[in-house]
Amino acid sequence: MDVLNALMAGFATAATPANLLWALLGCALGTAVGVLPGIGPAVAVAMLLPITAKVEITASMIFFAGIYYGAMYGGSTTSVLLNTPGETGSMVTALEGNRMAKNGRAGAALATAAIGSFVAGTVATVVVTLFAPWVADFAVRLGPPEYFLLMVLAFTTVSAVLGKSTVRGLTALFVGLAMGCVGMDQISGAARYTLGQPELLDGIDIVLAAVGLFAVAEVLYAALYEGRVQETQNAMGRVHMSLRDWRRSVPAWLRGTAIGTPFGCIPAGGTEIPTFLSYAVEKKLARGPDLDEFGRQGAIEGVAGPEAANNAAVTAAMIPLLTLGIPTSNTTAVLLGAFQNYGINPGPQLFTTSASLVWALIASLYIGNLMLLVLNLPLVGVWVRLLKIPRPQLYAGILIFATVGAYGMRQSAFDLFLLYAIGVLGVLMRRFDFPTAPVVVGMILGPLAEAQMRNAVAIGEGSWAVFVQRPMSAALLALVLAVLVLPRLLRGWAVRRMALARTA
Repeated sequence: MDVLNALMAGFATAATPANLLWALLGCALGTAVGVLPGIGPAVAVAMLLPITAKVEITASMIFFAGIYYGAMYGGSTTSVLLNTPGETGSMVTALEGNRMAKNGRAGAALATAAIGSFVAGTVATVVVTLFAPWVADFAVRLGPPEYFLLMVLAFTTVSAVLGKSTVRGLTALFVGLAMGCVGMDQISGAARYTLGQPELLDGIDIVLAAVGLFAVAEVLYAALYEGRVQETQNAMGRVHMSLRDWRRSVPAWLRGTAIGTPFGCIPAGGTEIPTFLSYAVEKKLARGPDLDEFGRQGAIEGVAGPEAANNAAVTAAMIPLLTLGIPTSNTTAVLLGAFQNYGINPGPQLFTTSASLVWALIASLYIGNLMLLVLNLPLVGVWVRLLKIPRPQLYAGILIFATVGAYGMRQSAFDLFLLYAIGVLGVLMRRFDFPTAPVVVGMILGPLAEAQMRNAVAIGEGSWAVFVQRPMSAALLALVLAVLVLPRLLRGWAVRRMALARTA
């Protein structure tokens, strides 16, 4: 009953005219961002962080959340019509969706993607509503040793999941940890790694770093390394589904939701794994003529399942973000920076200290999902026209917007030099396949992890054994080691089995 009352209070806040307008604006902008290939929600949120600094925090978070899950809806449009995923989570949708479009069934593909996203997003929001407070209550009982190792677990999982290799992910993480150490020491007050620059005494602003790593780096990388892309559009037709399409889509939506939700809930989420897994399940379960459509005419289950898994994972990722302060993707890492920009640290205390904000945000997920269903079905043609914006003008606008926003924070020319230096770092990281999200995670969680580590050692009277003496912290330490070691052991066993199979 307490959860229901809190949710109703959240609806009362989220349903005010101003917040509804921000939700609609975020959903529309997020869908447009998803439609435009290469411009992901992390770039959009990072770019808009400085601009929304004066906006009331609840409205700002509702706006950013709309961009976040709106981009997942929009990414399916270009996947189906152009075979160009707007977001990495829509890569699998392109496999069958574009084949359906080439065979005159683009409308059915777009409809099942939109409705499946709505179903999965709503179910996952119910999961967030029911389980997020429970996770928060459990997390309140944890002490500094557990919190430190939970953050170490976040470091290892985010680095392993978001990078093409664990070494690259950990390297990016250590870059972020180093950047997080710049400024005044939290306990002693001594200046660290400021290079004699007074502007660095307060540390490197997380908003500035996010804008540089995502927005500026995206533009510079596109200008330096990406060639001109020739795009062709497929005829869309009516956005509708036949009775047979409905019969095939509904089970796929439910299976995709069941696969995607757990991946969002755990601090090692992401949308790529559940979408590929959902596609594999749908292909495995297909029989007869339905199976023959996979890879040929385009199977509607291959669109319905992965799109549901994608949006379920995206929505459920709010659980570790809000209750533990752990981001599981590029965009949730930037959202964590948005919270901190307002002086709020997501974690177990958030449901007590900022209950009205949290429940308004959760209520906005229900509202936003309905808004996105209305936007996606009738306005697909409008989103497709956005693809006609020339890339040079689009990227120039992003660069100007990012520069003005960064300068507007403190009116400091030093911030502009730092912005573009971080942007160049982001270009180099992209060029050599180093993930950028662990940098943001390291900058945000690094100082917090340092403080918890010091507190834990103080509790243990200077002994590091405190991390193995407490059952929960010992279990977390074992989990961290498993994340680092098990994938290598499994790969080694697989290689040995293949070698034995060849010699047999």
